[in-house]
Amino acid sequence: MVSSSNVVFVALASSCLILLHSSSISGWSDGGATCGGACGYQGDMEQPPFSAMVTAGGPSIFKNGRGCGACYQVKCTSHRACSGVPVTVVVTDQCPGGPCLSEATHFDLGGKAFGAMAKPGQADNLRRAGSLRVQYSRVPCNWHGLDIAFRVDGGSNPYYLALLIEDEAGDGDLSAVELQQRRGSWAPMQESWGAVWKYNSGSTLQAPISIRLTSGSGKKLVARNVIPSGWQASRTYRSIVNFQ
Repeated sequence: MVSSSNVVFVALASSCLILLHSSSISGWSDGGATCGGACGYQGDMEQPPFSAMVTAGGPSIFKNGRGCGACYQVKCTSHRACSGVPVTVVVTDQCPGGPCLSEATHFDLGGKAFGAMAKPGQADNLRRAGSLRVQYSRVPCNWHGLDIAFRVDGGSNPYYLALLIEDEAGDGDLSAVELQQRRGSWAPMQESWGAVWKYNSGSTLQAPISIRLTSGSGKKLVARNVIPSGWQASRTYRSIVNFQ
C-alpha cells in the first residue's frame, strides 16, 4: 500500500511537526508532521525493534488504535540538510489536536526519527529548519526474524485477559484478534485501547490459550498455546511465529 502527499515538518524544541497536504508525487505523498503512547508500547519504543524510530499519527494514520504497529517510510528533499534517503518509522502513538486534526494526513515523529532524515552531521540543523516538505509511503514491517510478543496487562485476572500485542511483521497492524482456551472454540477479543485487546470470560480461563490474529489486509496467523498454564499478569510471552 503506497500513499503520496506533501509533508511540512516544524521543529518545536524537542518536537517536530509535519503537515500533510494531498498531492501525488510518483508513488510518494506530500504531507505534514511533528515530533512526539496511545498504543501502549511504553518503554518498548526505545528498544529494538522500534529503537526510537517511531511516530504518532493523526486520525487517518492512528485509526482509533488499529493503526498501531504499521510502518511507513518518510523522506525530505526540500531543505539543504535533507538526505533524501527514506527512513522507516512505526506508529506507536496518537497525535491529538491542532494540525493533527486539521491535516488529512499527519505524522508526529520522534526526535530520533526526525533527525534520521538528515545528511550526516546535519540532524540538529534539520530539526531547527522550521517548515519543510516531506514524502511518505506505507511499507511492510520487517523485524528481522523477531516473533510476535504478547504482554499480559497488569489488570488481567483468572476471569479477564488483556493483551498488548506487538512486533507483528508485514502489515504491522491488526484488524481482529481471537482467543481459544484449552479444549475450547475460538472467541473474539475486543479492542480495549491502542494495541491492547481484551476478553471477559465470565468463568475461570482455561490455559494454555492460543491467539489467532488477523492483519490489516486479512492475513491470519495462530500463536498456538502462547499464553501458558500458570500465566501471570504483567509478564510477556513471545510466540514462535510471525507474519511473512
